[in-house]
Amino acid sequence: GLMPSLPGFSLRLPEWVETFLSGNTFSFDSPEDRMRFVIALAEQNIRHGGGPFAAAVFTCESHELVAPGVNLVVPLNCSMLHAEMVAISLAQQKMQTFDLGGADIPEMELVTSTEPCAMCMGAVPWSGIHRLVCCARDEDARTVGFDEGAKPEHWEQELQKRGIQVIQDVCREQAAEVLKNYLQTGGLLYNGRQAGK
Repeated sequence: GLMPSLPGFSLRLPEWVETFLSGNTFSFDSPEDRMRFVIALAEQNIRHGGGPFAAAVFTCESHELVAPGVNLVVPLNCSMLHAEMVAISLAQQKMQTFDLGGADIPEMELVTSTEPCAMCMGAVPWSGIHRLVCCARDEDARTVGFDEGAKPEHWEQELQKRGIQVIQDVCREQAAEVLKNYLQTGGLLYNGRQAGK
């Protein structure tokens, strides 16, 4: 008989991301510039049927965009595809290494439109990035109805103990607004089971 075909998985950013990148000129000089880019990505992602989250990996020194990421949970039917996971995975593929902290490549930072949930926080140390820059806070995501999972109370300090610098609240109001708009426009809350459901 024929062998059953095994499921496979391919991670690609949707085509609109390329159009978005080539159709705009972005400055990545300041943390605010990089965050505004990530927030704009999150807004576009909502328009294209994705979740209200985006992230990007940049080089720390020269602020080059290594890889953008958007939340692809719904379009690709995969709960793991949070924006941070997508950005990290694509940066690792681009640099051809599982360790973005390797000695022979520039130091990297992950800029994310909302603080990482429990899963993405867990992925940060394994990724090798040196710096995490966050915009909206956990409570901004929870207010809208997203489940951030079980995180240590002082997760920022846990990452800092591992030599990962954490910067919070860059353009926080703007990102919190994106989350609110998502809810108001009838966005799907696609995350884990809420208690009692």
